[in-house]
Amino acid sequence: MCVSRRAAVLGHPISHSKSPALHSAAYATLGVDIEYSAIDVTVERLPGFMESLRGDDTWCGLSVTMPLKSAMISQVDEVRGAGAHLGVINTVVFERDGAQVRRVGYNTDVAGIVEAVRYAGVVAAPHAAILGGGGTSAAAVAAVKELGARHVDVFVRDAGRAGDAQAAAAAVGLSLAVRPLTEAASAVAGMNLVISTFPPRAADPLAEELAALPRTGGGVLLDVAYDPWPSRLAEVWQGHGGAVVPGLEMLMYQAAEQIRRFSGCDVDAAVIDVMCDSVGLPRRVF
Repeated sequence: MCVSRRAAVLGHPISHSKSPALHSAAYATLGVDIEYSAIDVTVERLPGFMESLRGDDTWCGLSVTMPLKSAMISQVDEVRGAGAHLGVINTVVFERDGAQVRRVGYNTDVAGIVEAVRYAGVVAAPHAAILGGGGTSAAAVAAVKELGARHVDVFVRDAGRAGDAQAAAAAVGLSLAVRPLTEAASAVAGMNLVISTFPPRAADPLAEELAALPRTGGGVLLDVAYDPWPSRLAEVWQGHGGAVVPGLEMLMYQAAEQIRRFSGCDVDAAVIDVMCDSVGLPRRVF
């Protein structure tokens, strides 16, 4: 158990992050003394920030959000699990062996996406779509593979910026097609699973294109952007009869994995409930 430890979420911008609320609620319930904060760090400042932590044995973990998920790879001693083949991490654990401290990277976004989508009722997704090609898209690719996808279409504004998604598909053995965002509205309307990895408001123009199409219904949209909520994309998707999974669901489930690693404690249903309460999500019904 971590006692009198520190942890934080790093990113830029970071003031909107709900991670401090989720983590703090969980640690209070678990009875562990971990102080969790949000720290604004750019890609350029990341090496200096990580160097500043050396010799400070109060740190037990870091959550990593955009735009640092790829850059953090070079700042850790080892990468385990999904992050090792995706080349993208969102979690750093400070592991101690006597006087030695190793920085170990993980990707808990994959588990966060899978759990959030499964809770929404998606049992299998043989053909899925992902909007955006950045760091979170790599986790989305691995997640849809775990959900049974045989093929995924990735829609981007610039095909040259789909490298993270393409590398992830190659790593997990999933067929992938990079398609222009201009084709997304008509293509995703009938799919059973769509994951938007766009930042807040970036999908608004696509949402208006979808709004002009006939109602199709049926599919599930996970929109990882959660501020503001509901997003325009979520509003249109739900208005067309589809189910919407808010990004806070994914954030909560991936945070639960981080909390297990930072604290060494089990995250049971009671902890999940207080995490939901902290960000206004409904309590789980299992």
